[in-house]
Amino acid sequence: MQDLTVIPATNAALPDAPKRLQHWIGGGWVDSADGATSERRSPAHGVPVSVAAKGGAAEAGAAIAAARAAFDAGHWSRSSGKDRATLLLKVADLIDRDRDAIARQEVLESGKPITQALAEIEGAADLWRYAAALARTMHGDSHNSLGPDMLGLVLKEPIGVVSLITPWNFPFLIISQKLPFALAAGCTAVVKPSELTPGTTVMLGHLLQEAGLPAGVCNIVLGYGDPVGEILSSDPRIDMVSFTGSTGVGKRISAAASATLKKVSLELGGKNPQVVFPDADLDAAADAIAFGVYFNAGECCNSGSRIIVHEDVAEALVAKVAALSRRVPFGEPLDPRTQVGAIISPEHLAKIDGYVRGAVAAGARVALGGAALEVGGLGAQFYQPTIVTGVTPDMPIAREEVFGPVLSVLTFRDFDEAIALANGAAYGLSAGVWSRDVSTCLDFARRVQAGTVWTNTWMDGFAELPFGGFKESGQGRELGRYGLEEFLEVKTVQMRIGATRGAWVA
Repeated sequence: MQDLTVIPATNAALPDAPKRLQHWIGGGWVDSADGATSERRSPAHGVPVSVAAKGGAAEAGAAIAAARAAFDAGHWSRSSGKDRATLLLKVADLIDRDRDAIARQEVLESGKPITQALAEIEGAADLWRYAAALARTMHGDSHNSLGPDMLGLVLKEPIGVVSLITPWNFPFLIISQKLPFALAAGCTAVVKPSELTPGTTVMLGHLLQEAGLPAGVCNIVLGYGDPVGEILSSDPRIDMVSFTGSTGVGKRISAAASATLKKVSLELGGKNPQVVFPDADLDAAADAIAFGVYFNAGECCNSGSRIIVHEDVAEALVAKVAALSRRVPFGEPLDPRTQVGAIISPEHLAKIDGYVRGAVAAGARVALGGAALEVGGLGAQFYQPTIVTGVTPDMPIAREEVFGPVLSVLTFRDFDEAIALANGAAYGLSAGVWSRDVSTCLDFARRVQAGTVWTNTWMDGFAELPFGGFKESGQGRELGRYGLEEFLEVKTVQMRIGATRGAWVA
């Protein structure tokens, strides 16, 4: 294993029985009408950790009906910003109270390290507080320059019933990038978490209920994309779909939503470049590159999965990244020392390995890793920190989302070539630039096709700043004031306040 840092299984107590999960529909917790369930086993430990009700058309339809009725009744959609904010702040406090339990369930279902999960739950609470602030400050516009007899108003109103479909890689954080903003806007919602990681979304539902959210304002349906996700994308009672996941599924959601022309917001995949110029601080860049590719085992849409480095410093940079990679602790996710945990499923691990093998067959070279990682007491549902050099732009590993701890290395000779390589993928989620020259950084930031650009850093995040992608990385934005605007409709009101309107018919 090339002297890697591996954390074996600990004696941390695993659950005696899996957590039982129900749908939350119209304010009540219910099983599926047909009694169907699905089991989730820990990807790191192999034991059952949750058994969820498996929803179908009946549950999806009931949840949509509940959300529609709640919105049309107006108790939430026409409530004051103060009242919405007060409830959102209560939820944030409850998340803080239950942070340890939420993080542990997320570790058991997803395989991510406990320290990372705890940080994500803390960040999620901050998002609920930020959305509460937006609820108090949301407003429209007035126009009093239309003449003495006219006043124009621009109202911002909740779009209606929204379906929120979330992925398995950051289940609690991503629902917290959507739901509090939708609620702050006055929308009602139907939430479908990934069937692989439903537990923490259900735990959030219990917190919403404890905080006093009116029945039907938020509903949770557990199950698979077929049929639940399809129904939530196509039902005419749904006014908007917000989806985070793969680009392929995002395209199918857009197609399903097109029949009713409902609004669609998509946060999809990425093949995010970090471009390293020869004057960069290579030590700082190497550490950020290691973080960018191994964070969440690379199962991250923002993964810095390809570096584009000037040929004069490529060898030195790769050596630094390889040395750091050997020191990153992979293994037992319940051990606080671990920084990289298990891969979500055996099938996904095989997909990751397939990209690496395909690159080698096409002429690339594995400088580090390149195989499953055996962890004592836990098995081999882990993947070694992997660096692939000699990558060319035409290889799938350079163009497609691997979604694993695999770094592709490409080289360039001048600025224009670097930009061409950075923009050469179909994705445009995020990008990074490393240079001590601020002009180089600014020029790159203006020319690269990406929704977020980091300069001399990677993957910093703030609730105040919008997040979303160009090209096939999606449409729409989350976070910041833009994240609230996604859930609002704009209505123009034109008021004659002076003399009566002149007659048109003589």
